[in-house]
Amino acid sequence: MPVIESDYKPSYLFRNGHVSTVYSGLYRSVNGVIQKRERIILSDNDFLDLDWSYSESKSNKLVILLHGLEGNAQRPYILGTAKLFNTNSYDAVAVNFRNCSDTPNLKYRTYHSGATEDLHDVVNHAIGIGYTEISIIGVSLGGNMALKYVGERDVDTEVKSIIAVSVPCSLYHSMLRLHEFENILYANRFKKHLIKSLRKKQIQFPEYISDKQIKSIKTLKDFDDVYTSKAHGFKDALDYYEKCSSLYFLPDIKTPTLLINALNDSFLSAECFPVKEAKENKSLNLEMPKHGGHAGFYNKNNIYYNESRSLDFVLKHSN
Repeated sequence: MPVIESDYKPSYLFRNGHVSTVYSGLYRSVNGVIQKRERIILSDNDFLDLDWSYSESKSNKLVILLHGLEGNAQRPYILGTAKLFNTNSYDAVAVNFRNCSDTPNLKYRTYHSGATEDLHDVVNHAIGIGYTEISIIGVSLGGNMALKYVGERDVDTEVKSIIAVSVPCSLYHSMLRLHEFENILYANRFKKHLIKSLRKKQIQFPEYISDKQIKSIKTLKDFDDVYTSKAHGFKDALDYYEKCSSLYFLPDIKTPTLLINALNDSFLSAECFPVKEAKENKSLNLEMPKHGGHAGFYNKNNIYYNESRSLDFVLKHSN
């Protein structure tokens, strides 16, 4: 599929990628979304907390929303998407990944960029309820998960479209980018939150992780070496990056898919703009706006560009 020319043109202030990223992550707020929580039991007997919001009329159409690293279902980029779809006759279910809701999950493992088995359980749950038109929208880590999910399997016919926003398609190269000087504040913030979560997990499972191991974590890669890889069955961080990067699954995508990555997203390396893969796969649409930072596609009326584009794409591929 030819690369899509983007018409996203924000105001002057939001042409700066860091302004877009910081404002959208720390200062944006979205009101008016009423969520109802449901807890589902996963295939391995752990649980996920799902936060549902509904359209005014009974709908058989659903968007599954996947948040980013250390996010949750109340992040503005999740609420903004849910609100827009709810007002356009779609129900929305925002997934809190394991350990990302108010209650610690039961197992030592939590979530990671390639944990598609949990997404598959959510999709099956939605189909079981009776939804016949399902779209999956993921941001950042959640976007990588959505792309991997749809590329690694023949998905159910009820899944009509996929939208992935600000996706680190190559986890290894994005990790390198995050450790560059311009991103050091972001990297430190992520590391702080991850270690805080790991300390809580240590209380649950003191025999699995020691103070010495936690103190050895100086970088995000260290965290993936010490925890992410070991807790989820990978040899080390590099093995995790290799097996879970969505980049390697893009050629096999058969479901209509839209990937939106801003060219000024400082989290993304050159490998995260898969032009070749998009041109060779008629199901993969790649849009690369000049602006937007990381999940910061600010637009008028507090409806972000990626949210309106997502709605357009989903409607185009609905029955």
